[in-house]
Amino acid sequence: MSKHNDIGREGEFLAQQYLLSHGFAILDTNLRKGKFEVDIVAYREGLIVFVEVKTRSRLDYGNPEEFVDISKQKAYFRMANAYVLEHNRDEEVRFDIISVEMNSEGYNINHIENAFAPWEFRKR
Repeated sequence: MSKHNDIGREGEFLAQQYLLSHGFAILDTNLRKGKFEVDIVAYREGLIVFVEVKTRSRLDYGNPEEFVDISKQKAYFRMANAYVLEHNRDEEVRFDIISVEMNSEGYNINHIENAFAPWEFRKR
């Protein structure tokens, strides 16, 4: 397994721990449909949150959250629609990004709530 995959897995684990410590329940992880994947599906207080986790060990090319492009956002929207229908859920849905920056001293987590929204797709 390559080093970047290990870093990504560790980032997803840290993101899950972060969400749990902030009162979220984890409903699903690494949810796949075809070529698309949602890293974490979480729940808190009547809200289903679809979370993209981006982990980086170096910031030479930008912050991790900057790498969630419009195609990834569209995939999350499609996955959320499928998930809500398949699981017969009627809660409000939100799309978050958790960026994890790893360094020699540890890590830093940045939780960006409402990082993107379905209506943004119509603008492009």
